[in-house]
Amino acid sequence: ADAPEKVLYHVNDSANAGAAMQNINNHLNASPKAEIVVVTHGKGIDFLLEGAQDAQGNPYDARVQALKEKGVQFAVCNNTLKGRKIDPKSVLPEAKIVPSGVAELGKLQAKSGFVYVKP
Repeated sequence: ADAPEKVLYHVNDSANAGAAMQNINNHLNASPKAEIVVVTHGKGIDFLLEGAQDAQGNPYDARVQALKEKGVQFAVCNNTLKGRKIDPKSVLPEAKIVPSGVAELGKLQAKSGFVYVKP
């Protein structure tokens, strides 16, 4: 009964990345032991690339790093990197590259018991 919840946050548009990260901070404040994975694909990967900034010019990397330090995992779709011809080396070191973002979404829900949240 005390097992931490396993929650998957799906980001496919980096315009929602700031809100997603705020949701995750709120989630961790309410449930510090939650296991959280952020899966990105399409335009959602953009905030996990080196030099990425929000609309106000604030860099994302420090916020990503702070969440990583709290145990949040970030996944970037390799299909998106290939399709958009983005060098995998430009992905922030806090994120891991997975073969397919959508396949990762399905796998975490079907095989690993994660619940789905779409901020």
